[in-house]
Amino acid sequence: MALSKRDRFSNLPNGERYLYELFSLIETGNLTVTNPEGKVFHFGKADSEEPLHLNIHNDNTYNRILTFGTLGFCEAYMDGWWDEENNNLVELIGLLYRSNVSSKARNQVTIALAFKIITQRLRTLPILIQNSRKNVQHHYDLGNDFYQNFLDSTMTYSCGYRLREADSLEQMQLQKYELICQKLALQPGESLIDIGCGWGGMLIYAAEHYGISGTGITLSVEQAKLAQEQIEYRGLGDRIKIIIADYREVQGQFNKFVSIGMFEHVGKGNFATFMQKASRLLTANGVGLLHTIVTQSNERNGAWVDKYIFPGGYAPQLHELTQELWAAKLSVAHCENLKPHYAETLKRWANNFVSNRAKIASLNQTYDERFLRMWYLYLQSFEASFRYGGLHVYQILFYKDKQWRLDTPLMFNANAIQNI
Repeated sequence: MALSKRDRFSNLPNGERYLYELFSLIETGNLTVTNPEGKVFHFGKADSEEPLHLNIHNDNTYNRILTFGTLGFCEAYMDGWWDEENNNLVELIGLLYRSNVSSKARNQVTIALAFKIITQRLRTLPILIQNSRKNVQHHYDLGNDFYQNFLDSTMTYSCGYRLREADSLEQMQLQKYELICQKLALQPGESLIDIGCGWGGMLIYAAEHYGISGTGITLSVEQAKLAQEQIEYRGLGDRIKIIIADYREVQGQFNKFVSIGMFEHVGKGNFATFMQKASRLLTANGVGLLHTIVTQSNERNGAWVDKYIFPGGYAPQLHELTQELWAAKLSVAHCENLKPHYAETLKRWANNFVSNRAKIASLNQTYDERFLRMWYLYLQSFEASFRYGGLHVYQILFYKDKQWRLDTPLMFNANAIQNI
């Protein structure tokens, strides 16, 4: 008589049994697990899809997952307690998404995990400006030299726009900037405010190609320093300035507004504040574009991401954005989902990260093995989330105080984008 899925693991310790029962949800994938004693377990169908092999090196992995769910799974990887044989974390995590393993693990909330989540969120809630500043600096002030080892020459740290399979990372980012400039219908002499400007790539592109003047807002001292250096190097110092400030502190009015990959740090309690600020920053008849990660899941950040990667982060759902835009009297004109483009962007970042791993490790003694594994897992897991999971990235074009004119373009010049 064949054993049931549950009976197959009845003699195993609780933690190991729990993990394998989760893996038993896999029906169409092909996963082999080798435990620390060398015992081998197979899940899914051996002749389906790309074979994946999970090697568990430390018995403590099981109880860590049982106690802390996906947080424990990720921390165990950081500590070197498990590996995928070919370092293919994208497909491993993608398999867990497609088999609903990850969502079932997230639903297992123990007292210990709940305590970790609550205390972390209380420390990092971006309601206070000082918390927002600390949250941003945790991630973005690791050092410009660190980011230069896996970003492209534009130092753009957001979703690119891929038109051809062979597009380089730099091409994807320049194509994204061109797409946004066209959507905003930028004109020479207009003023552009960029909230969360990063290293200034959007403003530099818009100034050089569309003749605008601009102001960039960031909370990262490291980003502001390099952005200003690039602006001066390109002779744009009289047209672009970078300000270290929270978006809530910004004053003035601008013809056009853009925010790329920053809204995820605003926090749920500040959605309305952000949209109202965008409205006040725009002149009458102004136009804006919000580029942000959006989730279909009820999980907005995840305990591991909140603790190690983006403290205080909170991915919105699409309806929350449109509701708050409408409440701020900002009307949506166009909405585009770039979900697969972000998967391709993250793939290129991870490839660069792996190629420059030794160089990154030499930059700072804090970039130890645990840190490097953490960052590789972050890049691979986010690629998996955009490729197979519930993460999306939207560009939402909106306007203030007017009816949308027929001569304002909503059909974009693909040739101009491709010929960058």
